Amino acid sequence: MALKQIRALTFDTGGTVLDWHSGFKSAFQQVGTRHGLERDWGLITNELRRLSMQLMLNLGEFAKPDYRFDDAHRRVLDELIEEFELQAFDEDDRHLIAYEAPHRFDCWPDFPAAQARLREQFIVASFTILSYRLIIDTARQNKLNWDAVFSCEGIGKYKLLPEAYQAVTEYLQLAPEECCMVACHEYDLVAAQKAGYRTALVRRADEWGPGSTLPELTFTPDILVDSFDELVAALGAGHL
Repeated sequence: MALKQIRALTFDTGGTVLDWHSGFKSAFQQVGTRHGLERDWGLITNELRRLSMQLMLNLGEFAKPDYRFDDAHRRVLDELIEEFELQAFDEDDRHLIAYEAPHRFDCWPDFPAAQARLREQFIVASFTILSYRLIIDTARQNKLNWDAVFSCEGIGKYKLLPEAYQAVTEYLQLAPEECCMVACHEYDLVAAQKAGYRTALVRRADEWGPGSTLPELTFTPDILVDSFDELVAALGAGHL
């Protein structure tokens, strides 16, 4: 395990760094309360995320993408509004949930200090299927400092396509084994591993809401930790 070769850390951002569940659920609750509606907002939140991801993963495999993640959020939200009888949600409500809320997502509390420490030793980049603007806005919201942002929006090939991972190593002018993909999602890490990356899995137990169950792993990452503090230590960047 040649971790000493690592020169860049490429972070999945939605879920691994950003708490999307709390952000979306809070927006649904806010709008629902305004209209006097009660639903299982946690369930609807997870459906929004799950279906949006289905629209994004491997996008660009057969044709040039003609939408970004923000568009996927809105498309799926409109479908869920029909499914869960939320037609009272007007255009402003829908924009708040699908656009404003994710652009204000909070990051997990253990990330900012770890990011600062890791940047002392590594290139620390966001490598994401989220839109450029979403990453810009959430970085400003959380006072995050990325050395670079690689959105699949600009690459034109979305994870889990191998071309996305290859493009990032080319932009960084590094060999794949000099890059470590950091994610809480096994599928992202498996694809990165196939592209030659080192891999670090940071478990995010509450990604799908408090009390959600972590899936059992079917592969072995180079690093397996439960927090970003532990990731700092595993990479030899000192203790926070």
